[in-house]
Formats: sequence, structure tokens, C-alpha cells
Amino acid sequence: MNKAYHKPLRGQSAEVFIESLTQDGRGVAHIDGKAIFIHGALPGETVRFTYNKIQKRFDEGTVQEILTAAPKRVLPKCPHFGICGGCSLQHLETTAQIQAKEQILRDALVHIGKVQPQSGYLPPLVAKHWGYRRKARLGVRYVERKGQLLVGFRERGSSFITNMQSCQVLHPKLGMHIIALRETLASLSICKQIPQVEMAMGDTSCILVIRVLAAPSTADRLKLSQFAYIHDMHIYLQTGGPQQVEPLDKTAHLGYSIPELGLSLEFEPLDFTQVHLELNQLLITRVLELLNPQNNSHILDLFCGIGNFTLPLATCSNRVVGVEGDAGLVARAKNNAVTNGLNNCEFFTTDLYKELDLTTAPWLQQTFSQIVLDPPRSGALQLLPHLPKLNAQQLLYISCLPATLARDAEILVHELGYTLDVAGVMDMFPHTAHVESIALFTRN
Repeated sequence: MNKAYHKPLRGQSAEVFIESLTQDGRGVAHIDGKAIFIHGALPGETVRFTYNKIQKRFDEGTVQEILTAAPKRVLPKCPHFGICGGCSLQHLETTAQIQAKEQILRDALVHIGKVQPQSGYLPPLVAKHWGYRRKARLGVRYVERKGQLLVGFRERGSSFITNMQSCQVLHPKLGMHIIALRETLASLSICKQIPQVEMAMGDTSCILVIRVLAAPSTADRLKLSQFAYIHDMHIYLQTGGPQQVEPLDKTAHLGYSIPELGLSLEFEPLDFTQVHLELNQLLITRVLELLNPQNNSHILDLFCGIGNFTLPLATCSNRVVGVEGDAGLVARAKNNAVTNGLNNCEFFTTDLYKELDLTTAPWLQQTFSQIVLDPPRSGALQLLPHLPKLNAQQLLYISCLPATLARDAEILVHELGYTLDVAGVMDMFPHTAHVESIALFTRN
């Protein structure tokens, strides 16, 4: 039985049994009825932990010693694990990771949404677990007291930058060359005026967008060009906002293919795209399987981005309408449709988080057979009241946060007349606590 500490102090230690996992990958235990979230602990373990924070409703701690290890505990592959905030689950076997994520989705739907899928849960989608990440933002900081430049993800729960030597989840094109990148940036005259580097990679080309707060010298530009040549990359410089990005030497093209459908999509370095291209291929296949579009299908794709789902759906349906708030993404989607010879796509730029006006959103005056909804983490709360007007029989919701999916599912089911048919998770971010999921709703 867990020992009770009525008034624990920061730095105090205690022994507990870990009951479950939080959405951010920490172990959950209770002492005297109060929840403690413990970093580094896994369900089924008995651990000694140290209190880090004492809160009114819950406490926080870090594992000091594992007294009884979980059967699925493994040795983390990355030497930075535990310090770096990029991963939180490397100490848990990969099959157990996706099982834990599925449980998080189940709990969210039941406790937040008060719904359960009528036809059960889909098999999880999984792909490669290492070297999968093709989009990432790394922090850069020159530490005066150390006289050292750091490049890496932020440390767990901190604004500090991890002193990374390599990264096991980044595509090896960059993940295995962090030291070379750091040494190159440290050699620049503007090394103290570089706050971040963003990686963007398609099927082949890799671009590093370096944010600069001062103009690089001629010598700096030469060093960056040499780094790019040696490592077969392309360097872009960002001098301001997302629109102020230009290639250091020459323009490179980013894109990824969907071989089964004969499609190829292009994107810009700072565009939103899925980070795990192999998993994205499986996701597209699942979307097509669940919706099973026909020759007479009229489909609405909300938050369509560059057309990741719009174009595949257009290959087997009558017409697809894509809606996106970012005008640049809409321009790319239109171009991708033209490039792929798809003339049954129509795209609109609409801020889907503002109050929608029928006169300025003509797509809201149409009716559709099916709707695809792929919102950011904040969900689609503002859109929900408009969906029944569109008369779609099926609504496919792709989510990157179970809590907002569950919140929206409660409204769809208990207020708007939909039934939750099936739901499932996908491992878009292995070794992290990110839970990506998909849910199919049918209109009653």
C-alpha cells in the first residue's frame, strides 16, 4: 500500500505503485488520494520518486529509483533521453507505446466525450520507429558562460536547449549530423544571432531554414554553402516572418509521392506537412478505405493544407472541395491539383476559426456526401454547428489531440445527431506522447 504523506515537501522522496500513463507520458500514482505525475515511470512499476512540485490538486515528481520494473521497459536508444524534450517514451517498448496511446484515446472518448465507437476500434497504424521525422524545429543558443553554441530540441520542461550530439528520431540526413551543423553555425560571425533551424524534407531533398537576426557575411555564406554541399542539403535563410525565406544559393524543390495513386505533392519548407511520410501513406489508405468514395461522391476537405487528402480523394470521387485558412497552402494545393491533372478539385481560402459568413464562404452553400476534418490541436469547435447543414452522411475526423476530438465528439453525437462508428490511433510520432487518431461519424 502506498505510504501517505499529507504535506509532502519539494525534494522529499516516497515509494509508489504506478497505475497508468498521462497524455504527456508520465506515470500516474496516488498517495492519500492525491494524484502524482511522475516523469520516467511506467504503469505496473513500483518506484521511489522525488517531489518536484507541490500543487493544490496534484503533485509532480521524477523517478529516483525503479524498485520493480515494468515488463515492457526497455533501454532508451538515445543518450539524451530524459533530458531532451523531443521524446518521452523511449523507455517503453514500441508495441506498448501504441497500446498506451490507444488507451489514452479510449479514456478521452469515454470520460470527456461520453461516447464509444459503435463498431469498435480500428487496428493501430504503425510504421518505422526510428529516423522517421522529416520536419522539425531545433533551437539554437550561444551560452556565454560556457562559450558554447547549443543546437537541439528544448530540454524537458525547460527553455534550455539540449546539447545534442545526434537524434535517433530525426531522419538520418540531419539526425546523424547535428555535431557538424553545430560546428558550422558556431564558426559564423553571427552565431549569437541564430535562434533556430527548421528541417523540411520530402522524399529526397532536405532543406534547413536558418533563422538569422543579422545578415551573414560573405565568409558565413561560404561556410554554409560548404556544409550544404558536403551533406547534400540545401540552406535557406529566414530574415523575418514565414514569408521572408529565401535560398542561400539556389531554390530546391520539396515533395512527396503517393505511389499507389500516381500522385506527387510539392510543398514549401515552412508549410505544414505530416512529419512521418511512411505513416502518412498508411493514413491516406485508411481514409480512402473508411470513406470508400464513389464516382458520384461530393466530398468536403476542411483544413486541407496542400491537398494531402484532397487529391487522393479526387482520384476516386466526382468532386472534392478543399478549404484552408492559409492562402499559401491553398495556392500549393491548387498547383498540386493542376500538376497531377486533377480538374475535379476546388479550393477556398477561409479562416475556419472565425465566425463563418455564408456570403463569403460559398462552399457552405453546397451539400456534400462526406466530410474530412483535419484540424490543429485546438479542434473544430467553431465549425461543428455548420456541419449538419452540409447534409453529409459521413464525417471523418483526423485528430492530433484526443481531448479535443473527444470534446467535439460529444457535441457531434449528443447534440448534432451523429453516431461514432469507429475510431483508432496511429503512431505518427513514435517515442513521443503525441497521440494521433481518426474517428468516423455517421449521421443518424
